[in-house]
Amino acid sequence: MKIRTAVLPVAGWGTRFLPATKAVPKELLPIVDRPAIQYAIEEAVASGIERVILVTSEHKRAIEDHFDISADLEAVLEQRGDIEHLRAVRAVADMVHLVTIRQKEQLGLGHAVLMAQDAVGHEPFAVMLPDDLVFGATPALAELIEAYVATQASVVGVMRVAPAETHRYGIVDPDTTLPTSDQGRTIPLRGVVEKPDAANAPSDLAVVGRYILSPKIFERLEQTTHGVNGEIQLTDAIHTLAQEQPVVARHFSGTRYDVGSPEGWLRANLHVALDHPVYGPIVRRAVATENERPT
Repeated sequence: MKIRTAVLPVAGWGTRFLPATKAVPKELLPIVDRPAIQYAIEEAVASGIERVILVTSEHKRAIEDHFDISADLEAVLEQRGDIEHLRAVRAVADMVHLVTIRQKEQLGLGHAVLMAQDAVGHEPFAVMLPDDLVFGATPALAELIEAYVATQASVVGVMRVAPAETHRYGIVDPDTTLPTSDQGRTIPLRGVVEKPDAANAPSDLAVVGRYILSPKIFERLEQTTHGVNGEIQLTDAIHTLAQEQPVVARHFSGTRYDVGSPEGWLRANLHVALDHPVYGPIVRRAVATENERPT
């Protein structure tokens, strides 16, 4: 079955960026010349996604506005003859069919995904965390969809992390009794362990921000015990799902940045700027100048 729908949870406050995110959603903070969330949606569209469901909250209306038609702005650009920016603005509004759902209480990633149940229906779907941007020759989500088509199993995107970092992530538990595929990049799983320390981590493969999930996940989420602060963890539901139907990990290519943190956001900006045909030379000169400045 074709993966047509992607769910993007965007209800969080973005407190790590305060005061910048007091009035501006963190998802709209720019990565050079586009807001961060636009990169995620462009990845979804490039992967064949036809519909994006934003699980949002009352203070995130500006995200919806970004992907809507802006008639006044378009009229000004057309009057000025600024065709380049006019086309760019119209392309954003025409990018994808967008659906929004309010998450009235922020009760974890699992709860956010569960809010999309009625809109998703009874078909497999993608989940993308827009805080995780992945830059590479092939869209990361497309790689997960490829693994889903090959295995007909739910898929979690993973990357390798150092032992000292396992406590920050859900860590997959590979099923070593089953063969891997695609040169070892697609790995059958026994389950997922949420934020283990290095001594108890079943592998060094961390779950990061890209999923293809069976609609069965909604039943598992409904049955998942609420944890700290009443939150429902998606990794707990995936672990339970793996006990009853196949789940695989896909070690995607490309470089991942956590743009939900100031450091990751800065690194992503540098990555995109250095590759930019206009800004790349400017940034290199600026970095060289800064390196020569006395400390």
